[in-house]
Amino acid sequence: MAERMYASEAVPAAILETSGGANQVGVRAYNERLVMSLVRRHGSLSKAEIARRSGLSAQTVTVIMRVLEREGLLIRGEPVRGRVGQPSVPMRLNPDGAYSFGVKIGRRSANLVLMDFVGKIRHEVRRTYAYPMPDVLLDFIVEGIAEIEARLDHAERARIAGVGIAAPFELWNWAEETGAPAKDMDAWRKADLHADAAARVAYPVFLQNDATSACAAELVFGVGPQYPDFIYFFVGSFIGGGIVLNASLFSGRSGTAGALGPLPVQRRDGKTVQLLKIASIFVLENLLREYGHDPKALWYSPNDWIDYGEPLEIWIRDSAAALAQAIVASASVIDFSAAVIDGGFPDWVRQRLVAATRDAARELDLQGVLMPEIVEGIVGHQARSVGGASLPLFSRYLLDQNVLFKELV
Repeated sequence: MAERMYASEAVPAAILETSGGANQVGVRAYNERLVMSLVRRHGSLSKAEIARRSGLSAQTVTVIMRVLEREGLLIRGEPVRGRVGQPSVPMRLNPDGAYSFGVKIGRRSANLVLMDFVGKIRHEVRRTYAYPMPDVLLDFIVEGIAEIEARLDHAERARIAGVGIAAPFELWNWAEETGAPAKDMDAWRKADLHADAAARVAYPVFLQNDATSACAAELVFGVGPQYPDFIYFFVGSFIGGGIVLNASLFSGRSGTAGALGPLPVQRRDGKTVQLLKIASIFVLENLLREYGHDPKALWYSPNDWIDYGEPLEIWIRDSAAALAQAIVASASVIDFSAAVIDGGFPDWVRQRLVAATRDAARELDLQGVLMPEIVEGIVGHQARSVGGASLPLFSRYLLDQNVLFKELV
């Protein structure tokens, strides 16, 4: 597949379906992105539907679709026969049209996945550790990419768009909570993960906050199409999140909007603490130790947790109470249509946590508050990896001035 150059910065940052693409030769690549973005959003579209939604001429759409089909980015669906005329042929994204690597860096483990063009994870490698260190993680990224590349043929490797890294910011701030030596974690103050990774891999590299990446993955591949405005909580080693307004992720003036961990909430004893001090997996880790359980299994695989009984129930109850407070406080500022809860744990834990949060919210004083619907996330524990892997795909192929976070409406 030939390397393509795109110039989305030459066009408006937000284009509505009804406002139209541009037919000039100089923005052909932009129009190709527009077509692929429309197809991605709707699953499959015919030539006539694409022309109607984009404002492009039928002739322009025909030319673009031929090019994208020839390059293997679009594939034909089954013809749909109407009452009159020729049957329409819906086009959809080719899952094998492009791939990208996504890296999730956590406080206790790291994942590297290869994701296809429609968001399915094809391959994965994982590493656990006591605490993250820059050199260890860079080695993991390089070695993990090589391991996955060895499973691919030449044509598949040629379709890899890049590497997207989802990582917590200011990792040095959490030495005490993770039990890591402060002098070791200080190495992150001087580390430039983006530049160092770019120097060691053969693909374009992108970097984004891990919770922001998870929220973006939920927006694109999860419940996003159902809720134009939602607040998102991802319960990982430390809880984080994001804010979606008008079907776009809102990052704020400094890019840290939706960093929900510092929200003040009350503990059972009435003391006010930050949300992350209650609704984070490191808290469950400490609880398990207190009850004589080995907490290492929490980090081996998010799908393989066992029911730890009382300590897990305590953690779910306390986390739910804190999340309910955070949701009410957030809804007092913005009338979100939903509060989405997900995390690095099995589906059954998420179900119990969401149910407990709904119960806890009903116990609060809700006068004057229009409560959002409290719902489970769909993407699951891979949300950070999926969000990271989405960055190269959107940067190279799809219409998005901010790489991942704006959506066609």
